[in-house]
Amino acid sequence: MKDLTNPRLIKLKGMLFLCLGIASTLLLLWEHPTIRTAALLAIAVWSFCRAYYFAFYVIEHYVDPGYRFSGLWSFVLYLVRRK
Repeated sequence: MKDLTNPRLIKLKGMLFLCLGIASTLLLLWEHPTIRTAALLAIAVWSFCRAYYFAFYVIEHYVDPGYRFSGLWSFVLYLVRRK
């Protein structure tokens, strides 16, 4: 699959991810409208965002500046093959 380079399509893709996240959150909270569910959901989203940031920005800029990751699978392979 080719890289997405069209700025309009990149923005559309970002908006679709945002809409999907908002819809999923609303549906989950509609089904289980508790503070506990909302808090656990917020913690999960925050944790995954931090893990994603760590996997790409921190590793590329501070741990191994010479390596460029192309996705999460690339990061997993990097961790497995690393000595």
